[in-house]
Amino acid sequence: MIPLPKIELFDYPRYWAECYGTAPFFPMSRREMDDLGWDSCDIIMVTGDAYVDHPSFGMAIIGRMLEAQGFRVGMISQPDWHSKDAFMELGKPNLFFGVTAGNMDSMINRYTAERRMRHDDAYTPDNEGGKRPDRAVMVYTQRCKEAYKGVPVIIGGIEASLRRISHYDYWSDKVRRSVIFDAKADILVYGNAERPLVEVAHRIARGEEISSITDVAGTAFICKTPLVGWRGIDSRDIDRPGKIDPISSPYQDMSPSNCDKGDETSTSNGATVVDVTKTAVPIEISDYQNKTWNKKYKPWEKTYVKLPSYEQVSVNKTLYAHASRIFHQEVNPASARALVQSHGDRIIWLNTPALPLSEAEMDGVFALPYARVPHPSYGNAKIPAYEMIKTSINIMRGCFGGCSFCSITEHEGRIIQSRSQDSIIAEIKDIQEKVPGFTGVISDLGGPTANMYQLRCKSPKAEATCRRPSCVFPDICGHMDTDHTPTIELYRKARKLPGIKKVLIASGVRYDLAIQDPEYVKELASHHVGGYLKIAPEHTEEGPLNKMMKPGMGSYDKFKEMFDHYSKVAGKKQYLIPYFISAHPGTTNLDMVNLALWLKQRNFKLDQVQNFYPSPLANATTIYHTEIDTLNKIRKDGEAVPVPKGTIQRRLHKAILRYHDPLNWPIIRQALTKMGLARKLIGSGPDCLVPNETRSELQANQRRGKNNASGTKTSPGQKRDQGYSKNKGKPRVNKGLTRFSNDQFKKK
Repeated sequence: MIPLPKIELFDYPRYWAECYGTAPFFPMSRREMDDLGWDSCDIIMVTGDAYVDHPSFGMAIIGRMLEAQGFRVGMISQPDWHSKDAFMELGKPNLFFGVTAGNMDSMINRYTAERRMRHDDAYTPDNEGGKRPDRAVMVYTQRCKEAYKGVPVIIGGIEASLRRISHYDYWSDKVRRSVIFDAKADILVYGNAERPLVEVAHRIARGEEISSITDVAGTAFICKTPLVGWRGIDSRDIDRPGKIDPISSPYQDMSPSNCDKGDETSTSNGATVVDVTKTAVPIEISDYQNKTWNKKYKPWEKTYVKLPSYEQVSVNKTLYAHASRIFHQEVNPASARALVQSHGDRIIWLNTPALPLSEAEMDGVFALPYARVPHPSYGNAKIPAYEMIKTSINIMRGCFGGCSFCSITEHEGRIIQSRSQDSIIAEIKDIQEKVPGFTGVISDLGGPTANMYQLRCKSPKAEATCRRPSCVFPDICGHMDTDHTPTIELYRKARKLPGIKKVLIASGVRYDLAIQDPEYVKELASHHVGGYLKIAPEHTEEGPLNKMMKPGMGSYDKFKEMFDHYSKVAGKKQYLIPYFISAHPGTTNLDMVNLALWLKQRNFKLDQVQNFYPSPLANATTIYHTEIDTLNKIRKDGEAVPVPKGTIQRRLHKAILRYHDPLNWPIIRQALTKMGLARKLIGSGPDCLVPNETRSELQANQRRGKNNASGTKTSPGQKRDQGYSKNKGKPRVNKGLTRFSNDQFKKK
């Protein structure tokens, strides 16, 4: 079971400044502070986003949460970072600065997947680009330190969260240190910050030095040596690169009969500790008796895992892959161990993840007095991100899908945190009252996924100790609840509210879960789709799907069949819009060709295609960097994962997905010719992917000479396709679709 917190979120004694009451908006200027009667701010939040007082914006949630604790909160939004002046606008905070890059990592916000600078920013008034710096957390923190020396700075948000240990940085193509070292912050808060930040704020307010606050779950900090009273385990004792020892069962050492099967050591206080890495006999789940949970020795308590150092992982890809595997195992807030990683003569200490919020706590967070509109200082300027979500509602947090390319699990965790139906209905009414121009349409009831609301592990024993990276891959776990009844009931209540014309579902539907409950698919298709439903199979081929940790196309086909059937029964013409990722680790050129053939057979012509974007700490990013399959055992002699790298190959994969665009035909023809597929896939036949070269194209190519995109030249980071030659093989036929196997094209 997930343990209860020592103090619930709203049970702390209020800070004395609660007498000032609730601010309509957090002040962004001295004049606003004067209007509120404030002489100073207790906490000043610095963000790379425009300030929108809406619960879809992280700074609004954190600000309102701290305000509910009695603190006076000021807001510095998108400051001019070229000097310290903008960071002194509200004066010196009494307690600390809180710094975040915003709702997105600043590098992803500012650059495309091809590392080209964006000229717009959806989180800025009038979509104006350039209003935040690269690596905003680092830059903002340094300016705060310059503005007021000695004032603590706490960093958080997704940028800090995903850079909390040494991580591969796609934009510089190297491994960088934990962001807390580069930013020189005092504490890093990772994940959803309410619980750890509220505790830290109250402890600073009570007079504790920030350097002494080392025991808060969900935080990281720099220290010289490991904390006193803790016992260390080398990460290679858990999962050794090369010869891999099985990961210790989390149910070991949970009963008295097994306590004498491991090596014992004594701690400084004389307590006996069993070394779980040497225990011989694992205990089955059924053997563990949860009735005496609090009396059982829990081997993860007061134990930290020492990861390979920054100096090691920055030059050794095998150790980087190994560190990533260990990191992703230690994410369960009920049983994770602390992590330690050396950076020179100092270490980054990561406490275990914070406990998830209870339903009552989630309700409290979303019931705070949000204005639900941007700060008045923006006037009539439009903020695209706000326009998109102003009538949407976040009904849950977290995701147990664990898709390797996604960072939700690393940030929000695998445990689903849901709100009550009453809380969600109350927010719909709040939107009706507060959002200007509300038309009666709720644009989304969702979150990281649309249909994980109130789903959870049915076994408290398994939930408390599970280390699976995904509850649904390669198959749905037997302990996983797939009953969508709470979601169906919520949809029905929402659409019956007076003044509500339509409730749409815009968050991605996890279709492998949806097909487990046909009633949900019926409800969705009958009432909550506006003609098109976005869905993300991401690929059709087994190789990339396995590296993505996504289900096979059988689940998609079954969902489509059910969706089409219930749409027809409802008398509606509705369509699925599938999303795909190109150039994902594990994808070969042939995989992309087979995906394009799948699209062509179904007459899908994709206008927007996303090339894989390696975000910090994601499993797929580790595979991209190391070309090692970290989703399975790491072996020194293991086969390298095919990874599309370099501008040329990445553009080719994206072009193949847009096979219908004439601008892509030259690139695709040259690739198909190199693969020995020209006769089969170039021409005017119904099974051909692209047409033959026209006379005008031929003449233009002759004038230009060889095209780099043919693969005759390479760009940095690109490898020539491995395993392809012009040897011919007979294509396999599958349901009328010609598909080609990688085995046909392997070099002899």
